[in-house]
Amino acid sequence: MGIESKRQQRFAGVIQQDLAEMFQREGNLWAPGAFVTVTKVRVTPDLAIARIYLSFLNTQTAKDDITTIKTKTNEIRYKLGARIKHQARIVPQLEFFLDDTNEYVEHMDKIFEEISKESRQPE
Repeated sequence: MGIESKRQQRFAGVIQQDLAEMFQREGNLWAPGAFVTVTKVRVTPDLAIARIYLSFLNTQTAKDDITTIKTKTNEIRYKLGARIKHQARIVPQLEFFLDDTNEYVEHMDKIFEEISKESRQPE
């Protein structure tokens, strides 16, 4: 995807903030026991589609939780529309993705630890 315009960035920020509040208050309905964080929102140039990246903490079932959230997309979009109706002409279609950056960072940390242990051992 190319460089986002200021308009796209501003709109993505509004969506990210409102969705973060929604997941904080009602996240247990969609992902019981998990702490859901909206890590990133990307909006298409026509503002018709918002791609939302979610991170899950305190859960081992992140893939199941994202699947559940995807089935509730229309409900979430409706609630988002009620929040942003004065800031946007249309409510974008929502696409949810799992942000596995934290898992990747943990995996890389383990690899670096193993490498550093191997280099300390005398030959």
